[in-house]
Amino acid sequence: MKHYYNPMSRAVTTDWMLKELGIKHEQISIDLTSNSPELQQLRQLNPMGKLPTLVDGEHVITEVAAICAYLADKYPEKQLAPELNSAQRASYYRYLFIAGNTIEPVFTLAAFDIQHPNPVTAGWGDTTRVMATIEIITPKTGWALGEKFTAADVVFGGLLDSLVLFGTLKASSKVAAYIARLRQRLAYISTHQAFIDMTIQS
Repeated sequence: MKHYYNPMSRAVTTDWMLKELGIKHEQISIDLTSNSPELQQLRQLNPMGKLPTLVDGEHVITEVAAICAYLADKYPEKQLAPELNSAQRASYYRYLFIAGNTIEPVFTLAAFDIQHPNPVTAGWGDTTRVMATIEIITPKTGWALGEKFTAADVVFGGLLDSLVLFGTLKASSKVAAYIARLRQRLAYISTHQAFIDMTIQS
């Protein structure tokens, strides 16, 4: 299994997932500023040329949520996803896909002081509704699905964490407490050192 990665990219989230699982894999570091052989190889695998990209045998998986979902299901013994027939799968999928489909687009536009001209037609809605949704679905205690930490926390919580780190999201006390719990996990600490150092320096 090969994980195409850069420590200052979204691949830090899938690196976190891999560390939570504790599975062996080959980490291939990509310098996105130079046209290296590794970057050329990445573009052949993923025409977007984006990170993360995971290669497992003949399978190429892209997108943070897809990679985390794939890994959680590939290693069910690690219990980072509800069982396939579990009622918790509904909430699990919501947390996985709301991050990239709804939350990130709104904050990406907001970072450039851009508002969608007609948010009713946008799949991600508007900032007001996204903020309200974040507040409602962020767990008061424990994790997204209750007492059991899952890939939903890596994806959803990981995005909230990065938005706060980069000053894009002003966290409420509930969101801040959830992020603080995430930051105590050993796998988080081992994969987010570059971000931790950046925060300390700022």
